[in-house]
Amino acid sequence: MAETEIALKEAMTIEGALGVALVDYGSGMALGVMGGGRDLDLAVAAAGNTDLVRAKMRTMEMLGLDDGIEDVLVTLSGQYHLIRPLTSRTGKGLFLYLALDRGRANLAMARHRLKRIESSLEV
Repeated sequence: MAETEIALKEAMTIEGALGVALVDYGSGMALGVMGGGRDLDLAVAAAGNTDLVRAKMRTMEMLGLDDGIEDVLVTLSGQYHLIRPLTSRTGKGLFLYLALDRGRANLAMARHRLKRIESSLEV
């Protein structure tokens, strides 16, 4: 789990990061979290975003799309929420969830950095 902790710490260095979690979308459980707080319960966010990932995967299957999800973006008035499924052989069934302060974050840079973190993470 040391590698997971390193990846979460790196994600928290992204400008505007409020919290990050590595989530198992089979169970909805967060395998690791960093940041968050009173206004951002990462355990609740992990479970809720699991439903979102599952729904998108079901929809893609029903449409017959033979493609993978690169990332999912949810925009709120004050925050961005990025969800990035892991694509490595050992990361199947997991996703990274990153909440960002919309006023401080550079969305393009955050997506780029999260992609780099995801590509190097072996769980």
